[in-house]
Amino acid sequence: MDFEQDINAALPVLRSGGLILYPTDTIWGIGCDATNEAAVKKVYELKQRNESKSLVILLPDVRDLLHYVSNPRPDMAELLAGFDRPTTVIYEGALGLAANAISDDQTVAIRIVKDTFCRHLLKRLRKPLVSTSANISGQPSPASFRDVSPAIVNGVDYVVKYRQEEAAAGVASRIIRIGKDGSIAIIRD
Repeated sequence: MDFEQDINAALPVLRSGGLILYPTDTIWGIGCDATNEAAVKKVYELKQRNESKSLVILLPDVRDLLHYVSNPRPDMAELLAGFDRPTTVIYEGALGLAANAISDDQTVAIRIVKDTFCRHLLKRLRKPLVSTSANISGQPSPASFRDVSPAIVNGVDYVVKYRQEEAAAGVASRIIRIGKDGSIAIIRD
């Protein structure tokens, strides 16, 4: 299925501060413009999640990190290229994002996506996207569209049709943290 219609329908929703339900490079996610504080607040409300728990931000290219992280490692592109699966990186010194999308310690969790649909959506939106699992906080993360609860489906402004029929179970990303000294710690493998 072609996803052009989904992108054309999702963009005005995202640009006006709305929420989308969409397939990411890992599992189904709730998305919004990560620079829009009111939109990010809606995500927390829909998930019934405390705002002190940060959200993952998706970007299409490593070079986009320069806009949202104060000083990423110079070898970040090589480091990310070495990962064999989707990996979310927690960076120090978040910039340019909605205040409620950034952790209290000023870190931000960012994943550079290779998924074609996500990359096209991000490049056309020209802003970072929030990506948080499409579930009520504390419930299991939905591995496929059919596992997404009606409360989430009905709580967003647009539901992407692309990949709804896929039965393949998505898997949450690996999470690593890069310290100020450049050290790497694995948070979730």
